Amino acid sequence: MGVTLKDIARRVGRSVTTVSRALNGYNDVSPETRHRILQVAAEMGYTPHAWAQRLQKQRTDTLGLVLPTFGPRFADPFFSEFLAGVGNMAAERGYDLLVSTRAPGEEEETAYRRFALGHRVDGFLLVRLRCQDPRVAWLQTWEVPFVAFGRTEEPSDFPYVDVDGEQGVYRLARHLITEGYRRIAFIAPPREFTFSRSRERGVRRALAEAGLPLREDYFREGALTEESGYREAQALLALPEPPIAIMAGNDLMAIGAMRAVRERGLQIGPDIAITGFDDIPLAQHTIPPLTTVHQPIYQIGKRVTQMLIDLLQGNPLVERQVLLEPSVKVRASSLRRAP
Repeated sequence: MGVTLKDIARRVGRSVTTVSRALNGYNDVSPETRHRILQVAAEMGYTPHAWAQRLQKQRTDTLGLVLPTFGPRFADPFFSEFLAGVGNMAAERGYDLLVSTRAPGEEEETAYRRFALGHRVDGFLLVRLRCQDPRVAWLQTWEVPFVAFGRTEEPSDFPYVDVDGEQGVYRLARHLITEGYRRIAFIAPPREFTFSRSRERGVRRALAEAGLPLREDYFREGALTEESGYREAQALLALPEPPIAIMAGNDLMAIGAMRAVRERGLQIGPDIAITGFDDIPLAQHTIPPLTTVHQPIYQIGKRVTQMLIDLLQGNPLVERQVLLEPSVKVRASSLRRAP
């Protein structure tokens, strides 16, 4: 006999009703209690087979995408590119797309539970995975199909497409070193994200191999926004010995850093290099054009969508876990002299 709600309730010291409401995503259970119940359910191997079977029979032909965004405005070009790829592939395969924007954290996780348990979608596309991601644990526990753009740091068997960010940033840092830049700073994305840590590892590896000092005052954390890049670059430029190259963990933060440099009356490239990551369409139109790591965001959006639909239709995946090699786009923002 499998694990029951009563078994879980006994383990966590709560009522069966509380366990049931936590597993079904009701808001009247505290986040701490819900997290504990989900954790215990996963540890005990609880699987709501009856619910999973009902979901398979009640197909909606709709895919779910919850975008983790802060603030009332949706203005991240990364998500715009990804969403275009997802939407086009979904339409091509005859699926609808349910898109919701939620603040990362409890509000975001509640949206997943509501959409899944309310049978509003057949499966999910995940973006910006955390090192330890509760969305992954919940979806796996409830056997909800999903495909991710990105990975966690925990060993997992879920399907994903990702870009080797460590290798991309390593190559970018090597380019800067070859150009003669030595005092290199890095504005990291929030370190809760797996891709942030991999990109930082790329910088550190390149500097270590070149015998350059790993100055901790040159490593700062931004928020993936233009404003945070501007703010962190200001702090770097105010140091007694400021860097002569700033590597930002995404293009938006790099664009913010460029503004901070211009306000100081410095020339981007000859005086101080600026680089990014993503290669959003705007990157080649900044002044000067931005050197960055290219990842095919639109194509990845299409690919993860195709993979999810194949899963939903019972088709075998040719590749279950895909790691793409990035490329570096060298432009004037990282060149000592005009090309």
